Amino acid sequence: MIVDCHTRLWSDPTQLGPEAATVLRKGTPSTWALESGDAAAHGREMSCVDISLVLGLRADLVGANVPNELIADFVGRDPHRRVGIAGIDPIAESAEQDLQTALQLGMSGITLSPALTGVHPTHSAAMKIYELCIEHSLPVIVTMPTPIPASAILDFARPVHWDEVARTYPDLRILFTQMGYPWIDELLVLAGKHANVFAEVSGVATRPWQLYNALSTASSLGVMDRLLFGSGFPLSTPQQAIESLYSVNVSVKGTPLPSVSRSLVREVVERDALACLGIQSTLSGKNAHTPSDMPSFNPTKNASK
Repeated sequence: MIVDCHTRLWSDPTQLGPEAATVLRKGTPSTWALESGDAAAHGREMSCVDISLVLGLRADLVGANVPNELIADFVGRDPHRRVGIAGIDPIAESAEQDLQTALQLGMSGITLSPALTGVHPTHSAAMKIYELCIEHSLPVIVTMPTPIPASAILDFARPVHWDEVARTYPDLRILFTQMGYPWIDELLVLAGKHANVFAEVSGVATRPWQLYNALSTASSLGVMDRLLFGSGFPLSTPQQAIESLYSVNVSVKGTPLPSVSRSLVREVVERDALACLGIQSTLSGKNAHTPSDMPSFNPTKNASK
């Protein structure tokens, strides 16, 4: 089974906040695979995965609000292949009610962006939200969506700030998007320390040299089992991310540097992310994709891009 743990959706760029919308109106960043994170593109690009997590966003500091109702409606059109993750701003006056509404909408987790909300992960309001997540068996997905507004507080995005959270709530399942970029090593150490801390590989997956270093470090630290697959749609697509993962050793071919085990890469791609995050699914394993279902690709050609 292939689960894409990081996809985004919006109906209008203004839902990402005025600063991000301004960037997108000037043209899609050259590093992005697609022009838009709309429903049509999402449905088209997810055909090669079994399930996708669709992440919402609320961050009042930067004026971002992708309505949870929008996410829930989209997920409801194909509930066996989509999982809704509600965007929550912990210091919004309606935060606790927003979480209750998300539960009523059938959401299966929440996403927080400390950098975009301007909230330290151990803020008392955020800690209250974590308690509610444990009560309702909801995982917390930690994001720092791009484009990053100038008003975002980068320091709050550091994975090390979650050490206290993980120590206080050892049963809370926490997933970092983009391997905690740009603090990848910090995230991997955190994952090695806490059994319920995970990371997905989007963003990093399509940067060959960074991907090699990240997976090599994860392998040496014995935390490859904490890595889950994610594309970061529309930043990338599942097809692109999977091809890049399987091409990870092209960068070091012919050098004395050690290669990353292909079997470990396959485990990342196929890992049952829903089980790791405690999310229930009705998907039958017999219908699941495997990498052999993916169109063939040329690793050498892929590495030259």
